[in-house]
Formats: sequence, C-alpha cells, structure tokens
Amino acid sequence: MKIGYFDCFAGAAGDMIVGACLDAGASEDHLREELAKLNLPGAKLEIQSIKKSGIGATSFKPIIQKDKSHRHLPQILDIIQKAKLSSTVEENATRIFQKLAEAEAAVHATTVDKIHFHEVGAADAIIDIVGASVAMESLGIEKVYCSALVVGNGTVECEHGIMPVPAPATAHLIKGIEIRPTDIQSEMLTPTGAAILTTLSDQFGNLPSMSIEQTGYGAGQKEFGNTPNVLRLLVGQTNQTSNQDNVVVLETNLDDCSAEIIGYTIKLLINANALDVFTTPIQMKQHRPGSLLTVLAKEEDVFKMEDILFRETSTFGIRKQTCQRAILDRRHETVKTIYGDIRIKIGSKNGQILTTSPEYSDCHKAAQTHNIPLKQVYAAAMKSFNQS
Repeated sequence: MKIGYFDCFAGAAGDMIVGACLDAGASEDHLREELAKLNLPGAKLEIQSIKKSGIGATSFKPIIQKDKSHRHLPQILDIIQKAKLSSTVEENATRIFQKLAEAEAAVHATTVDKIHFHEVGAADAIIDIVGASVAMESLGIEKVYCSALVVGNGTVECEHGIMPVPAPATAHLIKGIEIRPTDIQSEMLTPTGAAILTTLSDQFGNLPSMSIEQTGYGAGQKEFGNTPNVLRLLVGQTNQTSNQDNVVVLETNLDDCSAEIIGYTIKLLINANALDVFTTPIQMKQHRPGSLLTVLAKEEDVFKMEDILFRETSTFGIRKQTCQRAILDRRHETVKTIYGDIRIKIGSKNGQILTTSPEYSDCHKAAQTHNIPLKQVYAAAMKSFNQS
C-alpha cells in the first residue's frame, strides 16, 4: 500500500501541502489542467523551486484577484461539482470544505447553512483544497498519516480582528489531536491546512513503518529564522497487511460505586460515541470487591469520556494509554428476508471476506415485530446473504 506521511515540524498550510506533493513528484501539468476546470476568474498559479534556510522546496502560490465578496458553502460545493473532477478528488474536497464550514459555524455560533467564508472561502483556499486532493491522487497515495501538529504562538490578524493562535476555527478542527509546543511567535497552522490534514489523515503521531520512495518539501510564505518554514512529505510503501488506527483506552477502578450508577454511566459513554465499554471484576485494597471500568474511544472523543467518568462515578483518577489496533475493512450489505430488510456487517482483508454478522438492531426490531425468536431472524438473514 502506498502511503504519505506529512511531517509538520514547522506547521502546515494549504499551499504548503500542495507544494510538498509537487516536490515529491506529483504532476504539475496535471495539477494545472485540473485546477483550470474550476473556472475561477483571474486565477493564476505561481510554482517555483526555492530554498528555505538551505532546504530546497517547492513554492505553490495561487495568484488571484482579491475582492470583498463572500461565498456560502453551497456556492463553493457547486464550483467543485461543476468542475467535473475525479470522483475521489470531488469527494475529498467536498469533505474538507464541509468540515471547515462546521468549524466556522461552531466558532460563530451559527449553522453550516448560514456561515459565509471570507479568508478560507476565497478562491485561493478553493485552489489549495482542490489542489491538495488532486496532487495526492496524482502521487497514488492510498492512505495519509500525519505527525503531531505545530500551531505556533502569539496572535494572528484576520477579518474579525486580532485573534489568538491557533485561530478559533483551527483550534476547533484539531480537537483531540496532539500538538507540539514551539517558541515561534507566528501562526504556523492555518485553518485550511488544518482542515485538509484532519479530514484526509487516518492517523496522527509517529512515523509509520514504511519504505520511503519519495520525499518532498512544500515552502511556506513566512520566515522563521533558523527553522525552515517547510512541510515535509514522505511517500512510500508499507507492508501493513491490515488497516490500523489509534484508540485510547481509559480505565478506572471503582469499589464504592453502585451497579446502577455504573450501568447508567456505561449508557452515557456509549451514547457519547465510545467504541466499547466493559467492566471486569477486580479485588481492591482492604479486600473490597470492585469493578474495573474500561472505555475504548477515538482520540478526539477522549475529553468527553473523561468528563462523563468524573461527573457520573466516584473515581478520583483515570488511566489513559493510546493503543494501535488492526481492523478489518468494514462495509454493509442489505439482504431481504421474510421478516424484512436486514443489514449484514462484512469484515474483509485484502478483498477477502473473513467475517459476517447481521446487524443486531435490525434483527431485534424484526424479532419483536413478528414475535419470533431473535436467532430465527439471524438464521434467515445469513441464509439470504449466503444465497446472494
């Protein structure tokens, strides 16, 4: 599998992501052809090789006619759709702008439909976001990894005035993602850069196991003294035979918490998007029986889980560790049975189906509706799936 790893030691911006891809070998001609389909009036691309603190890098700079007009999300998505880009590029660019709109809406306490884009919605951001999607597809990258993020320090001037770094939209986008400290007084991670990386990256953290084939450096527009303002991209192959992601394991020991409270807390955790919650009987000090409450959660949901555990249980502390898990490719197929439509969850690896299971909620509903044993619905669903 071909993967790309963005090393954000000096932050990241949309133009730096495109520049790094070009420097790593993405086709400049193909990029220009695809971006021309956007039909943005007066837009030009300035692409050149430069040096940043002695490191050779590619500078990607959209040159556009600035104006005071604002664009709403539907207008931007319409531009992308009418460009007739590849399905992958269109889907990725749409997801990035959707995520950016959700961040802006949260910051301005409004809805996605009402939010209008100024800095991030300008033509240069459209070019950066579509350009990053095109360039990654050109490189043949199948999976994106990213380092912890450097956001910078100080303040940044934007249309709403002087704002702290990271900018409000950026801070919203990187919730749950590790950031690294720096003494540099500047905005180093832009909202556009954050939106691209948080949407397309499967995992944030250390360099994954890989065989490096290409490297690229995307140049930023600022100067950071002895720190080269570049974004590094490593492209190569991984022998990983299954998909992997990171999950956080949260644990707490409870010996003075009733079963009713623990059960209620488990329900709240599940409703808050926990991947799994379970208890294990344990023997605690002073010979008291207790329960080990374990929660598996996505990195971005950890703070929610902590809040629920501290608020609802008697715990004084929570242990946390980040674990890497191997996961099968997952998809659903719907089969028809005499009891109605039932979804089948399918797990596969390298295109080979390894496990299948009817969706419990569908089977539960069918069993209650027809007043039959649950196992009878399961059997009917699997029979229908195996015959399809």
